[in-house]
Amino acid sequence: MKSIAKFLKSDDGVTAIEYALVGSLIAMAIVVVVAALGGQVKTLYQSVARSFPPSP
Repeated sequence: MKSIAKFLKSDDGVTAIEYALVGSLIAMAIVVVVAALGGQVKTLYQSVARSFPPSP
């Protein structure tokens, strides 16, 4: 029981939660950007691939 009380009073837990929140926000931003730009990047790669002559 003392270890739980010590953990709750400690700032380490709060810091870990803050880092977890920041990390999750960064991950969400990456997912949104990839989802938004994924189609455009695919189209660009397909255009570049079509510009090369077919291999024999």
